[in-house]
Amino acid sequence: MRLPAPVPSVGLLTCALVLTVQHFGPCRAAPTSERSEPVFIRHLVNRPGIGFNWSNASCHLCKALFTVLDIVVLADVNEERVAHAVGKACVLLHLADERVCREITELFRDDVIQALQESFLRPTEACGVLVGPSCGKYDIYAPWNVTLPKVPKPPVKPVSPPKPGSPQSRVLFLTDVHWDQEYKVGSAADCQAPLCCREDSGSPSWRRREAGYWGTYSKCDLPLWTLENLLENAAIAGRWDWVYWTGDIPAHNVWSQTRTQQLSELKVISRLIRKHLGFNVTVYPAIGNHESTPVNSFPPPFVQGRKSLTWLYRTMAEEWAPWLPEQALKTLRYGGFYTMEIQPGLRVVSLNMNYCARENFWLMVNSTDPANQLQWLVLVLQASEDKGEKVHIIGHIPPGLCLGSWSWNYYHIVNRYERTITGQFFGHTHFDEFEMFYDEETMTRPLGVAFIAPSVTTFINLNPGYRVYYVDGDYKGSSRQVLDHETYILNLTEANHSPGAPGTPDKNPKWTLLYRATEAYGMANLSPSDYNKLMQSFVSDDRVFGKFWFFRHKGHVSEPCKDVCKTTMLCLLRSGRYDELENCGSLEGLGGSLARAARKTLC
Repeated sequence: MRLPAPVPSVGLLTCALVLTVQHFGPCRAAPTSERSEPVFIRHLVNRPGIGFNWSNASCHLCKALFTVLDIVVLADVNEERVAHAVGKACVLLHLADERVCREITELFRDDVIQALQESFLRPTEACGVLVGPSCGKYDIYAPWNVTLPKVPKPPVKPVSPPKPGSPQSRVLFLTDVHWDQEYKVGSAADCQAPLCCREDSGSPSWRRREAGYWGTYSKCDLPLWTLENLLENAAIAGRWDWVYWTGDIPAHNVWSQTRTQQLSELKVISRLIRKHLGFNVTVYPAIGNHESTPVNSFPPPFVQGRKSLTWLYRTMAEEWAPWLPEQALKTLRYGGFYTMEIQPGLRVVSLNMNYCARENFWLMVNSTDPANQLQWLVLVLQASEDKGEKVHIIGHIPPGLCLGSWSWNYYHIVNRYERTITGQFFGHTHFDEFEMFYDEETMTRPLGVAFIAPSVTTFINLNPGYRVYYVDGDYKGSSRQVLDHETYILNLTEANHSPGAPGTPDKNPKWTLLYRATEAYGMANLSPSDYNKLMQSFVSDDRVFGKFWFFRHKGHVSEPCKDVCKTTMLCLLRSGRYDELENCGSLEGLGGSLARAARKTLC
């Protein structure tokens, strides 16, 4: 029952703010090589560049603070006073510096208050989000289930590898561009703000910490000329059969973005891709969590008026109309997802993964299958199964990082349609990773792999990069499965220093092959069973795991990953379903307690 004239909850607004400032760093924090568990967990949770330390807010302090704030709000419903109180809480809890706290509170104020007027969090619930479950229970995401057709699941048959010489499709994969319009060469790369290498970053304290021409190993995003150089080189490296592009266009200055800026950047990057890759190459986009403003704000379609996402989805449909048919544009305008045929026998489904994200504060109102997207996915997959089509699923946030019920239902759908779904492609983490899917009955038979491609951006401390997939091609009986993939990078150490002229950027930098999966790991193909064997080799062979760790960071990593770090990383790779992290101890050498600790660090 809804109370009349609800008072905006400072606890809720601050919780939404916390979920936002966490994302000044990569969405999955990189495990470190620390040997003691407390140090490791602390490093995981305290992401670089945020300036917020969970240990700064004790449970008693947090509860006392939110109790006082809620009493203050009850005495005055004025939104300005609410925003002022939340800004103070942001500073007191050291979530960010004072300027960022003030600007991001102002940006989020109207949206969060409207979204959360029906959902009150008591101080113990708010602190359950901020400090952890030991400080209070926070469980407003009730379990729910999608409905599967009563059609029996077809028998599972082993997939035979293609015959030598069979056609292959070559697919370019781009994700997490994060173009920074204010990138400034020579500015400070080690500034105090959450994002550096910008006009307002100031001058570097010493030369080695200044923003490089092509990009920088720091908490910096990319200039436009680096993105253009990537696309120019990708065009030369073509022919591309098609392109998957899974979002995150804007930079990480999430406290100061506007709708006008977001739409401008969407148009610029969409048109650059079309310009350089050609009008004959079809691009299949998916929506990232940074496309909206405020960041992560993706109200489901039941939200109408000025708070709806009509402004974003309509512009996307206009810009992507050269690539997508009208039926796909219709569901894109409705909820940011779509499906269409790539070739006879192969279909793509582009999911709006923001409807599964904990950081999407609109889901605090109702998180049950937002926009009915998963139920729609079931209908699409059943129709494809009936026609004998294979399906590729693309999206931004990997399913293992989603809200528990959404992730569980998605995993259930993948299990049911394992013969139809032959590829899953995601981004978001900025790292080169994957997530495993197993049969639900025993959780031992591998049946799917979600490929997580590395980012174009350098954020944080990475080389720019992109991915190429080789897919079983367009012929009768094709499995349409991924046969191999390659990762290409721009080595910034070399690109920012021309041969023979240190300190002068190379005018024509080379994007080089970092590795090819089958060759690097000695795999026959990239089937789920082969990836399961690779996981086993990670457990038993530190040399193989070390190679993965190097590739994961696109060839730029300062510390090895051993002991607790390695254990936690293996838990993350094995868990295509959010709750499966707790069962990670079933792998030899992995501890359930460490998996539970790692689970707290996910987006």
